[in-house]
Amino acid sequence: WVVKNQKYLLGFIGVIAFLVLGYLAYNKFVAEPKAKDAMNEMYTAKKYFDDAVSGVSSDSLYTMALNGGEGKYGMLDIINEYSGTPAANLANYYAGMSYLNLKDYQNAVTYLSDFSSDDKMLGPIAKGGIGDAFVQLEQNEDALEYYEKAFKANVNDFTTPMYLMKAARVAIDLGLNDKALGYLKRIKSEFSTSTEATQADVLIGKVEASL
Repeated sequence: WVVKNQKYLLGFIGVIAFLVLGYLAYNKFVAEPKAKDAMNEMYTAKKYFDDAVSGVSSDSLYTMALNGGEGKYGMLDIINEYSGTPAANLANYYAGMSYLNLKDYQNAVTYLSDFSSDDKMLGPIAKGGIGDAFVQLEQNEDALEYYEKAFKANVNDFTTPMYLMKAARVAIDLGLNDKALGYLKRIKSEFSTSTEATQADVLIGKVEASL
């Protein structure tokens, strides 16, 4: 059968080899240079964002982080011009957090939802940012869902107790006192040295009284 069909087999192998070589060439000569250019282009926009976080003329700097300045790209340009690159993915995070600080909550949800990362800080913070936006939009059920995603994304001493506390507060507002109590007690037992642990004592008393 092989001898009889060798022409077809060789043709099939040739196509596979062509596709593999084409993929490798694309990565080497197109994708990798594009990704590098995107990271270089993002430098100025990230500096605007970092300066805004420091609190100096923050609203105008967040706007410049989004739209660019001094002839340089902003995060929105990076997303549009370098779609599919790691820089464009990261730009979604910075754009979403910029919109959150500018109180444009719907755009904050949109861009943070387009960001994906396994980073132990950025991943939870992005999900928590979506939760914060939903709170401002008075969509507490959605906010609770994303706060829960945030504290489950990575367990650490900074983001986990912070989002457990936010989830507990929203759960209380929703009348989910059993769930809130579980989150508050987890803060006390697993993150006893956190800032949230001292706040948890008061809330535990209130929730237990209501139950």
